Formats: sequence, C-alpha cells, structure tokens
Amino acid sequence: MSRFWTLINALHSMAGPGVMLLYPLYASVVAIESTSKIDDEQWLAYWILYSFITLMEMLLLPVLEWIPIWYDLKLAFVAWLVLPQFRGAAFIYEKIVREKLIKKYYGGAHFNKSADAKAKNKFVHFVTNKKGEQED
Repeated sequence: MSRFWTLINALHSMAGPGVMLLYPLYASVVAIESTSKIDDEQWLAYWILYSFITLMEMLLLPVLEWIPIWYDLKLAFVAWLVLPQFRGAAFIYEKIVREKLIKKYYGGAHFNKSADAKAKNKFVHFVTNKKGEQED
C-alpha cells in the first residue's frame, strides 16, 4: 500500500509542471505554427494569466502557506485555463481583462467590430509607443 501512495504522490508532484508548463509550451508552439488566430489568443492570454498568478503567489506566499489545499486549487484552476474544452484563459481575458481595459481607456464605450478593432490598435499603439514619437 505504501508503494501506491508513493506513486500517487509522485504523479501529484508531476501534474503541476505538466499542466502548468509542459502542455502549454507544446500547445503554444503548435499555435504559433498554425494559421488560426484563435489558438494564438488562447495561449497568449494563458501566459499573461499564468505570469500574473505566479507574481501574486510570490507576493502572497506567507498567507498561502497556511492554506493546505492551495496547490490543488491552483492546479485545478490552471487546468481550467489550459484545457481546450474550456478555453478558460481566453474567456477570462475577454470577459474580465479586456472589459477593464476598455472601461479604463475608452470610457466604457461599446464598439462595433470595426470600431473595436480600431480601439484595440489604438490601445496597442498607446502601450508600445516609444518616447519621442508623436501620437495620432
């Protein structure tokens, strides 16, 4: 019976890196090589959210150490972000992150498709604008 628990413990330890890093790295490479933009958005959103989770985890580590199931909760949440059946990363980006950006930078205006694309380009230009360059 102790070998069984050793096996379960080893699988549990490998699940995190497999779900949080190995599969997303593989899927990101596949997405880059594909012609579809949908999978690119999913994996870019995943890496943004994963970076945010990692930063928050580093900041809140003293508190999270007191939560015994933190690792399992994080693993379940990241699995939801990663699994193609759910597309959780793209969902969170579209429904939460993007909505907050639109509200902050565009006053909460709702756009049609062409205006939405123009607003997205304007935001990207704002973020990537180098010092000394003129804005439109």
